[in-house]
Amino acid sequence: MNHHSSILFRLVFPSFAIAALLAGFPAAANKAAGPSDAAGREVVLQAMTEELDRSMKQLKQDHFEDPYFILYSIRENRSTEIFSKYGSVIAESGGRSRELLANVRIGDYSFDNTVDKSGDFSFSFSPGYRALRYIPLDDNKQAIRNSIWLVTDEEYKGALKAWYEKKGKKVSQVEDKDFKASFSREKPQVYREEFRDLKVDTEKARALVRTLSGEFAGHPEIFDSMVQFSAVQNIRWLVNSEGTRLITSRTIFGLQVFAYTRADDGMLLDNTAAWYGETFEDLPSTGALQEGVRKVIRELLALRQAPLLDPYTGPAILLQEATGVLFHEAVGHRLEGERQNDDRDGRTFKGQIGKRVIPEFLSLADDPTQSSHGAVKLNGWYRYDEEGVPAQRVPLIENGVLKNYLMSRKPVGAMVQSNGHGRAQGNQNPVARMANLIIQAGAAHSVSMADLKAALIAEIKSQDKPYGLMIREISGGSTNTSTYGYQAFKGSPKMVYRVFPNGREELVRGVEMVGTPLTSINKIKLASRETQVFNGFCGAESGYVPVSTVAPAVLSTEIEVQRVSTEAEKPPVLPSPWTSGNSAKPPSSP
Repeated sequence: MNHHSSILFRLVFPSFAIAALLAGFPAAANKAAGPSDAAGREVVLQAMTEELDRSMKQLKQDHFEDPYFILYSIRENRSTEIFSKYGSVIAESGGRSRELLANVRIGDYSFDNTVDKSGDFSFSFSPGYRALRYIPLDDNKQAIRNSIWLVTDEEYKGALKAWYEKKGKKVSQVEDKDFKASFSREKPQVYREEFRDLKVDTEKARALVRTLSGEFAGHPEIFDSMVQFSAVQNIRWLVNSEGTRLITSRTIFGLQVFAYTRADDGMLLDNTAAWYGETFEDLPSTGALQEGVRKVIRELLALRQAPLLDPYTGPAILLQEATGVLFHEAVGHRLEGERQNDDRDGRTFKGQIGKRVIPEFLSLADDPTQSSHGAVKLNGWYRYDEEGVPAQRVPLIENGVLKNYLMSRKPVGAMVQSNGHGRAQGNQNPVARMANLIIQAGAAHSVSMADLKAALIAEIKSQDKPYGLMIREISGGSTNTSTYGYQAFKGSPKMVYRVFPNGREELVRGVEMVGTPLTSINKIKLASRETQVFNGFCGAESGYVPVSTVAPAVLSTEIEVQRVSTEAEKPPVLPSPWTSGNSAKPPSSP
């Protein structure tokens, strides 16, 4: 993934636990000491506040600038993961870690040491040493303060170095006419969330993953599969020199299924499914999850028999999940604030506020305050962002007209206030990121699913195409927004169907959806009344963050799909003893 790429996916990769994505720290093999109680949480906040006050008053050097702003954020990550294959548990992991982000700023709000990505400086004042950003797990105030002190000292010296380099560049470089302030002024926030410590019924979780992974036993064509249970809690303390004092928590329970097979021509095929919730009880019942696994199996076996699809350009329906991924990659990332400031970014929507940028019947908003859509919990909700700013619903595009960008505390032109979208993984520096992206279509362009398919068939005939496409399910996507290379996105559909003029549908395989952002979006002409949720994780400049999309299905007059890159390999030589028993015979040679 390059500096300006993003990747959106529903699942964690099989070799990593969800904790690693949320926390940026591999799950510990040993179980750490018991969690902090309410009093312990206050000890952590006190340690941060006392060291913050001391740094603001005393962190000075003669003839050098003093800090004007300091932020400390500590994240405690607690996790339990259980992995199962062949009806048996194969691994368990879990533990605790605490990570520190220390943001020290020199100068003032209008001009400080920080720079846009296009002018990055090295912030290391001592190349041979970097203080650990991990904080003691014990609620020992002096130990916590000492860890904060050492990191703060390093960040302060690095900030001074960057400050003088940035000022020095003003001597020789032309002043930017579109000058932007360095940092926004925000009101201090004080909030202590009431929450329970992470508790997991591990016996129940083990029994569940054994049952689900056992569903693959009767299907020897599926040569590998895995079920992963994960429970992750992220507790955050945040203080800054403006007076913000926060204690918040977020918990995500997840159940993920992975399965792999090969078609007769050697193409590797995979299928996945995932369910998320805030508690164990939010996950579907065991029976519903079993049916979900059986659906994964049925789809994968059907894909083995499906014909390959040649590269295609023409009309298509994208069902709700695919629409959500399309807008996330093609539009959402290009509305993130920092991208408008960086001259290495394509800046697709820079200077477009007040102009129509997509079809006028479509509207987009990002709303991290929305915790669910119907009965489905949304991954992307939160109360405060990673800069201590309250989450806010942001109308981005209304009736096709661009209204706002997603904003962190980095001003963009005349837009000088954050709208609560500064997000990051672990102790990475926050930047503006999506949370819950919601796509809506006007009533005049919204129809039933049956009418949407009828409109697709009419479009096929109008364009004199032999067939159109229907993309039913999608595992994720990626995009590139930089000026280097290309402005494009890619989607990874799982279930793609050819739709013929008589309405018949045929499953096909071996393609991925590609295109240029605005061209693809502006080919949309109709949407469904029904909306659905895509829950996943998005990786970009500030790491992996949980996200959601809520979207209708859409009819596009033109999408492009290309063949996936793959190698033709033979399946395992011997049949699986687990699925076939000890009397299994080797398969006959092709």
